[in-house]
Amino acid sequence: MSTPINPPELAPPRGYSNGLRFEAGRTLFIAGQIGWNREGELAEGFLAQFDLAMANMMAVVANAGGTAEHLGRMTIYLTDKRQYTADLKAVGAVYRSHMGKHYPAMSLVEVRALLEDRALVEIEGTAILPATETA
Repeated sequence: MSTPINPPELAPPRGYSNGLRFEAGRTLFIAGQIGWNREGELAEGFLAQFDLAMANMMAVVANAGGTAEHLGRMTIYLTDKRQYTADLKAVGAVYRSHMGKHYPAMSLVEVRALLEDRALVEIEGTAILPATETA
């Protein structure tokens, strides 16, 4: 699947990989997912939105035939990084419930606002899915 790339010249990553190498596959670009349900209703609170945004992203990956291990890159956009750092243990538990112990290359970016007014978090990613046999 993938090989983490964490050069010894860099500080050891915590909760992410500096890079992941995939040998072959098909690329899936995952649009930014926010913490809303299929009816377009946002969950209440940061942790609930983070959980649902992760679930929504993983639903796209699964629908394309992938799993968490196929994610090579994630970008998390937050409207308030203090909400993220306020309870890292709970954030980590939510993350692992969707990703297990897979840590893609990640960036976390604080932004002033997201398109949906009450959205607190948006997550996008890129996955490399297994190559398929062609006829």
